[in-house]
Amino acid sequence: MQACTIASCLQFNIALGEIKTNLKKAEAAIRQAADQGAQLAVLPEMWSCGYDYRRLPELALATPEVVDRIGRLSRETGMVLVGSLPERQGDAIYNTAYVIDRGEVVGTYRKLHLFSTMREDRFLTAGDTTLVVQTSAGRLGVAICYDLRFPELFRKLALDGAEIICLPAEWPKPRQEHWRTLLRARAMENQLFIAAANCCGIQDRLDFFGMSLLIEPRGDILAEGGENDTVLTARFDYALMEDYRQQINCYRDRRPEIYGHLP
Repeated sequence: MQACTIASCLQFNIALGEIKTNLKKAEAAIRQAADQGAQLAVLPEMWSCGYDYRRLPELALATPEVVDRIGRLSRETGMVLVGSLPERQGDAIYNTAYVIDRGEVVGTYRKLHLFSTMREDRFLTAGDTTLVVQTSAGRLGVAICYDLRFPELFRKLALDGAEIICLPAEWPKPRQEHWRTLLRARAMENQLFIAAANCCGIQDRLDFFGMSLLIEPRGDILAEGGENDTVLTARFDYALMEDYRQQINCYRDRRPEIYGHLP
């Protein structure tokens, strides 16, 4: 295990349906994170276009080009980039997070839990597999936005060896305290690091509060965004994680024979 990972969250106002505009914002934020020494950068959910539902089949056609373009920037900076984009396969559209390590796509994760309150299930298809992948920035698990409300997913990622969970999101007002509380709880109960990148600003009728977070295994917040575009950076120290797991050994003290094994 490496000694640490310098991680960043890239928070910005996503222009609905405007891929070129959002790509420029993302590239500028990635370069800023690189200047801050980041090895890992997490972008928001659906960062290329937002939830422009009716145009998603069209907008998803640009995703391979978007991935290729930020892949070149990943290679240039030597960084691992994680963020979700619309992925089209046949007639299905997925909300897919791409993990790009120094120019190569080393893993993809399709959002498992679709937020029916916002009609995601009418326009998107849910994924059916989880992802933990070894990268140059550490062993990463990936979840997306509403997934945060399902602790069993995070426990599975932890049991599969995730050191950092990356969570792209579009989490709107007025549920700021749900966001903060759930993220801290997921970090504490699984004793790992979390890098959660939310968007900010107004899209259509939704107001996004930002508040991207970098959290360590004790639940302490290392960096937190406000409500405007920003790049947050913090150091994830793996020795701290190992020490904390030794102090409170939740993994050894689990009783899966009582409450059931995760599949």
